[in-house]
Amino acid sequence: MSTLSTHVLDTTHGSPAAGISIVLTTELGTVLFEGETNADGRCPGVPELPTGTYRLTFAVAAYFRARGVHLSEPPFLDRVAIDFGIADPSGHYHVPLLVSPFGYSTYRGS
Repeated sequence: MSTLSTHVLDTTHGSPAAGISIVLTTELGTVLFEGETNADGRCPGVPELPTGTYRLTFAVAAYFRARGVHLSEPPFLDRVAIDFGIADPSGHYHVPLLVSPFGYSTYRGS
């Protein structure tokens, strides 16, 4: 089984994004994990996963509103969904998210 971690950085405020709700699902939509980022922008407790295709969904609009950022209705970005694959059954996969109210980026981290 592979390990998975994630880390969210708020590029608007230049800090880790604490309090973002995260949902991990299979490609068919089965929920495997629900959590929230801690003060360091990390989400502990993500389960180990077999090879396959998954989605991490981050509730970014709720986070920015809680930080006092004025967003349009509907917001430009409400939730950010990242679809990714796990091919190495014994590897570690890190999916970081760098986010602002108007854009985001991700990559395979280490």
